[in-house]
Amino acid sequence: MTLSAADPFEVLQRIRRAPPRPRPGERCDMCAELVADDHEHVVDLERRSLMCTCRGCWMLFTSDGAGGGRYRAVPDRYVAVEDLSVGAGAWESLQIPVGVSFFFHNSGLGRVTAFYPGPAGATESLLDLGAWDELVASNPQLESLEPDVEALLVRNADGGAEAYLVPIDACYELVGHIRSLWRGFDGGREAKDALDRFFEGIRSRCR
Repeated sequence: MTLSAADPFEVLQRIRRAPPRPRPGERCDMCAELVADDHEHVVDLERRSLMCTCRGCWMLFTSDGAGGGRYRAVPDRYVAVEDLSVGAGAWESLQIPVGVSFFFHNSGLGRVTAFYPGPAGATESLLDLGAWDELVASNPQLESLEPDVEALLVRNADGGAEAYLVPIDACYELVGHIRSLWRGFDGGREAKDALDRFFEGIRSRCR
């Protein structure tokens, strides 16, 4: 599953056109071994691409500096960020117009980028870095976010915000789901139900 060059928006534009789940019979992008539908991923930092890998190849890049620092294994870490407070004012300062978004540190750009899913796929938000720094300062748990391979996934609703540290490929999967199911102006019932199920799965992985 090859993505584009350094621009994170272009990366996500290609991801949204890809199937949200790997096809049966897919092979490891490194050794060509057949992999299961639910398999691991490695980020190629030089090409800004997400690679499907077998377990063996994935394990080669779980240590810092492996592969000369070019490749990074996407971890399987799901952690709930407890008591994240994102009020209306704070949400506006992050310039996110909808209730679901994700943030990750793009080492190629040297900054945190923010995206939200919708009918056209992933849309980049012009992130106020000062607002992001303030969010990290009030939530020290976010300092553990691994660049390029992990994201902060936030769902902001009337009942408050829920937030999780998740593998970056989980966010790409969410983008594909929402795009394929979106109907009408607000997404429609099917997309909303899929979003509920997706976050139920995230919560279960955290447990």
